[in-house]
Amino acid sequence: MIIEKYEEQGLLFNMNFTAKSSSGETAYRGELILIEGEVADDKGRRKPPVAIMRHSVLLEKGGKLLLIAGFIDKLELLEPLVEKYSADFSPDIKALIYVVNITKPMQVEMAGCNFVLMPLTDGIAWNELTEELGLEKSDFKGKSTGDKVVTVYEEFGSYSPNYDEVADFATAMTFTADIQREDRGPV
Repeated sequence: MIIEKYEEQGLLFNMNFTAKSSSGETAYRGELILIEGEVADDKGRRKPPVAIMRHSVLLEKGGKLLLIAGFIDKLELLEPLVEKYSADFSPDIKALIYVVNITKPMQVEMAGCNFVLMPLTDGIAWNELTEELGLEKSDFKGKSTGDKVVTVYEEFGSYSPNYDEVADFATAMTFTADIQREDRGPV
């Protein structure tokens, strides 16, 4: 229901998939709009988003988000993510966000959610996430797309990151630098 609501509100962007798991959760992979573009015309159409979370992974059950993961360019974008979506967080939500401009892995609590923050300048969040959790391709073999996301969520149950817990978001911001994503493509 939550992911469906986001789709109706135009908050999902470049969707890879939305799928039901065999146990009833709804999974989403794609991009998640953090800051919407301006309204472009009198029909309410919007300009492209100002900020997104790329490679987003969401899992929802019973109207609450159980899992949120993805990739943002700047740590500052964690604030609009929390402002826009925290009302939908389950009390037991699992969150791991890759951030281009942080200098070290860390954990910070915001809106009752412990965010594991990892530096990443190159790569795909899904691949990095499954590696961080110790999952292998064989763990996903024969599973539907929705069940693969459930597998990631279930693995979070035994995941205990050994990264510094910072006092608050302001402290986390002290561990940022002018770092750019390493984009690759045709030469």
